[in-house]
Amino acid sequence: MSRLQALARLLARTPLHPQWLMGLRRPPDGLQDACGVVVDIGAADRWVRAYLPEGVHYVALDYPVTGRDLYGARPDVFADGAALPFADASVDGVICLEVLEHVADPARVVAEIARVLRPGGDAWISMPFLYPLHDAPHDYQRYTEFGLRRDLGRAGLGVVAMKRTLSAIATAGLLASLAIAGPLRDRRGIGVTLLAAPAAALVLLVNVTAAVLGRMWPDWGHLGIGYEVRARRE
Repeated sequence: MSRLQALARLLARTPLHPQWLMGLRRPPDGLQDACGVVVDIGAADRWVRAYLPEGVHYVALDYPVTGRDLYGARPDVFADGAALPFADASVDGVICLEVLEHVADPARVVAEIARVLRPGGDAWISMPFLYPLHDAPHDYQRYTEFGLRRDLGRAGLGVVAMKRTLSAIATAGLLASLAIAGPLRDRRGIGVTLLAAPAAALVLLVNVTAAVLGRMWPDWGHLGIGYEVRARRE
């Protein structure tokens, strides 16, 4: 990790950080309704476990190439989301957050989620719409709201609720901050040192402006950083 990355972690909760507008990591809406057996696909550090009700049997699942090799994850199960090692209609809930952009065939993963869910079981799914490349080379696609609805419907999952992640102004501000900070992230040398202070000032200006303007300006539903969906097996 570079010094710049280490500094960014220290500033993560301040408007000096390029991802500040995204806010703190939070669970999807309605997760408090989960019950029975819940599988978390792409569990990483199992952070979502703390938000599940008592009595839920939580199963963390991750893919070796990304979960283990990129993040050092220690799930209960290493497996491919496109071939889940569970019987048909055997789980009560599935969590799949910021995973579908990283799989070769997202529709197949959605179909697998539907297969293992019991009738009436819920899936909580999120995916970016406008966000830079990450976890390269394992970053393959983005979904619109309508692409998500299409693949969920084809798999037999009905949309209970769907919402955008971030307002239009906040999304524009986030992308601007990332565009300023991104080129400095993996570079070394005196040039990065000279640019660090003006970059921090620009990020601060963009973040504060977007935060204030976002409260005053009308929102625009065609622009968002991503989507969060609660779907139910029919």
